[in-house]
Amino acid sequence: MSFKGLRPIKYAGREVWPLVEGGKGVSATNHASSGAWAAAGGIGTISAVNADSYDAEGKIVPQVYEQLTRKERHQQLIRYAIDGAVAQVKRAHDIAGGRGALNINVLWEMGGAQEVLEGVLEQTPGLVQGVTCGAGMPYKLAEIAARFNVCYLPIVSSGRAFRALWKRSYHKVADLMAAVVYEDPWLAGGHNGLSNAEDPTKPEDPFPRVKALRDVMRKEGISDDVPIVMAGGVWFLREWQDWIDNPELGTIAFQYGTRPLLTHESPIPQGWKDALRELEPGDVLLHRFSPTGFYSSAVRNPFLRSLEGRSERQIPYSRVEAGEHTVQLDVGVKGKNFWVTPKDRERARAWVAEGHSDALKTPDDTVIFVNSEERGQIRQDQADCMGCLSHCSFSSWKDHDDFTTGRLADPRSFCIQKTLQDIAHGGNVDENLMFAGHAAYRFKQDPFYSNNFTPTVKELVDRILTGD
Repeated sequence: MSFKGLRPIKYAGREVWPLVEGGKGVSATNHASSGAWAAAGGIGTISAVNADSYDAEGKIVPQVYEQLTRKERHQQLIRYAIDGAVAQVKRAHDIAGGRGALNINVLWEMGGAQEVLEGVLEQTPGLVQGVTCGAGMPYKLAEIAARFNVCYLPIVSSGRAFRALWKRSYHKVADLMAAVVYEDPWLAGGHNGLSNAEDPTKPEDPFPRVKALRDVMRKEGISDDVPIVMAGGVWFLREWQDWIDNPELGTIAFQYGTRPLLTHESPIPQGWKDALRELEPGDVLLHRFSPTGFYSSAVRNPFLRSLEGRSERQIPYSRVEAGEHTVQLDVGVKGKNFWVTPKDRERARAWVAEGHSDALKTPDDTVIFVNSEERGQIRQDQADCMGCLSHCSFSSWKDHDDFTTGRLADPRSFCIQKTLQDIAHGGNVDENLMFAGHAAYRFKQDPFYSNNFTPTVKELVDRILTGD
């Protein structure tokens, strides 16, 4: 029995529940969770962001990079990504058994995103119904979808972003655009599409923003039958009652990224699942440490707190004596051409006295203070860069032209590939980035999860369909 007013929708020629599993990259969703979501009648999402592949015995192939150059490691990363996503799609298709639908999700800012997406679609004809894509402005998504005859679902955070994509590209392949995902930039987990015009500390009500998106779609002649998928902050459907069957909004579907993390089929390690049960409101932080340059949401664990500490131990400097920069920095740096304010020199001396003895330059004419062990780890991680992003602030890598952003590598950031691979494969949850949406604190409050209950994906979908 489904929640009042909620009806199946037509998607890629199939009838499915308007419930989409959010794709979470680097093995936080895989064939088991997405195949089960589709088997339950919804739209499962396989992440094509550095997914796991398997050897002949079915064991996960460790992603090891022994090549000498970043460019060679980047090519290896693309091979791993294609092999992994193809393996995940085939396994998910078997689990789904023809029920529901399967999408693949790609981060457009991923290194080699287009090559990966094309490589996966070439090897999985007929197995994938749609491609979701966000983090950037994926203008080429429509033409790739047309070449492989799959649906596509752009992920946007405003009507304005959608209009730009539509005008430049998507209007040419209108018939294959199966839905538009509205990802709430204040509530969604992972990378968030906040623009410079929006205040990260002042969340906006999603209803008027989604209505504005629908108004843009209507103005461009897009049918109300093309769903807008509400993503970010969705927990109980009963809280979205006024969105369902609302003529102002047209057809609405709902995406769940955080809730499927705590299921039997979810591939994340037990320590991550256990941590989700203990979160309180405010424990998920919207931050700017990601090497993508995007805002991003993750659990404010010791890993994230150490990045906050790094940026707090930061002072601006000049190469020459100028303005208030009247004294030379005499700790943490080599050379005399670091002019700072007297107050900042005192702060720097105090940090060094606490053990943060090494100063590292940032691209913004500031220095941060870290201990020598942290400095060694930062430099090693930067040297080991495997080119997982199209542009990386942490290592100055770029996946095209001359392969450099031309900016100084930023020690305030981190190697995202390393930490996400580590946490997904059993690494310490306190020492790695742990993505989650801002509603994750509700695991602790929701009676469905009491007494340590962990549902199967089918049990979760059935529960969601009741309104809870």
